[in-house]
Amino acid sequence: MQVLPLNNLLASKIWTPDNFFHNGKKSVAHNMTTPNKLLRLVDNGTLLYTMRLTIHAECPMHLEDFPMDAHACPLKFGSYAYTNNEVIYLWTQGDEKSVAVAEDGSRLNQYDLLGHVIGKETISSSTGEYVVMTTYFHLKRKIGYFVIQTYLPCIMTVILSQVSFWLNRESVPARTVFGVTTVLTMTTLSISARNSLPKVAYATAMDWFMAVCYAFVFS
Repeated sequence: MQVLPLNNLLASKIWTPDNFFHNGKKSVAHNMTTPNKLLRLVDNGTLLYTMRLTIHAECPMHLEDFPMDAHACPLKFGSYAYTNNEVIYLWTQGDEKSVAVAEDGSRLNQYDLLGHVIGKETISSSTGEYVVMTTYFHLKRKIGYFVIQTYLPCIMTVILSQVSFWLNRESVPARTVFGVTTVLTMTTLSISARNSLPKVAYATAMDWFMAVCYAFVFS
């Protein structure tokens, strides 16, 4: 099969669908040092056109299980003006090859990338029906940071708070110091843990853990 590489300047002279990302919040097309585009013409008439983009997309998260939570973050794109009667979108290479994730590109600081699933949806609006191509990236949060920074210190603080039971009941200053110190430590750990996640109106798994630790400290 013969492939003819073309200058990416010719892309402006070829019709392309008006793709946009439905859940995109910010998109950047890379132009350093030239526009990062690839254009090839195959001898069977197929046109290969790719470009390099950086997409900041919205991912709805349910944080009830934080920090043991897992999420399916979507990336959705389709045509803005052409309905499904005018433009047909297809995944041409199957689930595994249509969307490829580089090994070094899946190294996230806070999450493990478990895999991805591709699909296709049809949405209706006042201007017609449109095809939306979807890719769901399944992410699971790494818990190691929270074990070291929150869980272990809280457990050690609870253990330390029980030392006051072994002190002489007449040693009021020592018992008071242990009580106040452990309460202040739990308060500091709670504030630090709360600052590590978005502000939500419901209790997370870490909030319940901290509440149980508070109960043991005050007991």
